[in-house]
Formats: sequence, structure tokens, C-alpha cells
Amino acid sequence: MKMLSLEQELQGNSYPGRGIVIGKSADGTKAVTAYFIMGRSENSRNRVFVEEGKGIRTEAFDPSKLVDPSLIIYAPVRVLGNKTIVTNGDQTDTIYDGMDKQLTFEQSLRCREFEPDAPNYTPRISGIMHIENGQYNYAMSILKSNNGNPDACNRYTFAYENPVAGEGHFIHTYMGDGNPLPSFEGEPKWVSIPDDIDEFKDMLWASLNEENKVSLFVRFINIADGTYETRIVNKNN
Repeated sequence: MKMLSLEQELQGNSYPGRGIVIGKSADGTKAVTAYFIMGRSENSRNRVFVEEGKGIRTEAFDPSKLVDPSLIIYAPVRVLGNKTIVTNGDQTDTIYDGMDKQLTFEQSLRCREFEPDAPNYTPRISGIMHIENGQYNYAMSILKSNNGNPDACNRYTFAYENPVAGEGHFIHTYMGDGNPLPSFEGEPKWVSIPDDIDEFKDMLWASLNEENKVSLFVRFINIADGTYETRIVNKNN
């Protein structure tokens, strides 16, 4: 697999949809994640990220314009002990509840499928970061329709043990713009991760399509002690 430039991947795709990046900082001391959302409709674009406890949630920027909250209002990030969960939907809660009952990441998602938003059948993408005793590993998942056929759900989980410094993986919902929107294909993309949270945040935000980008979340977690820094950028301020 070839390491890709995250900047070029984003600049070359006007509508990757929602995306998750997880990896390790170049100096090897931080567990890194980012999550972004985009939108084509007024309802999708009418959102902001706000902090909630140790995680974040989406909320309507202008509540009077909120039409259907079912697939756009959720908690993308939640923290369960030494685990950080990042997803593109309310399956964050499914994973949190499942792992709280000692189920694995994969087992927790068995009761979920892709989103019921025909004809796109948007994939559910999820990530889990586990930091314990100075050790760090992560996994990513995608639940998608069978090549556009909603009668079958294809489930893929990718686990990364002892991640290498300066490396990470990027998964997103759509291969590009279209109607219907084409679902992500293949395994998460291998990308480089820098040391500086603001450099990373600025690069991501600048690389997302100006018309379609909505919100961005970035977190760097100290692997040694679990303390973290967070950045949130909202197009709607």
C-alpha cells in the first residue's frame, strides 16, 4: 500500500462526506484522531460541533431550520474509560453501550447496518482508540450496502496494533460526489500524521471543499497519561 497525502486526498474529492482519521503523531507520543462532516442540503449544512463531556455532539446552528434530525444530530465522539469512540452517526452510543457490557468493538456493531437513506445507503464508519499503560492501538469499521443493494450488509473491521509514529488511516463515506453517492471502497487509506495539532487542523480544514465543509474535530491524546488537547472548527460561527 502506498502512503497517501491526506491533503491531496481531500483536495481531490469535492465530497468525501464524513471522514475519520486515526493514527499516531510523528514523535510517537500522541494518539491522534480527526472527524469531519460535510453537507449538500441545507439541513446537513445547518450544524455545528459542540463539546459534551469528554466528547462532542452535533447540534443545529439555526434550530428553526432543522427539518429531520434523525441522521444529522448525534454524538460523534464519546469516551469510555481509556477508550475513545469516533463515528459518523448514533452508532457511537451503540458501541459505547456494547463495550460497557464487555462486548468487543465488532460485536457491538453487529446490531447496526448502513444508514437508511435510500438511494445512497450511506456507510456507517466507526473508530475506536484504546490507550492503556502507555500502549496504544486502534480499529476502524465500515458497514455498507452490498454495492448499493440494501438487502445485504457488508461488514469490515480493520485493527491496527502498535501503530507506527507518523502514520495513520483515513476512512470516509463517499468516493466522491454523485447521485446516488458512491460508497467508500477498500481498506482505510494509509496517511501521514504530523506532530502539531494546529498544523494538522489547519491543513484538514483548508483541504476540505469550501462549499460543502461543515465542521471539524481534532484531538491529540498523550499516550503516557491520557491527557488531551481538542480543536473544533465550525463553518457556522
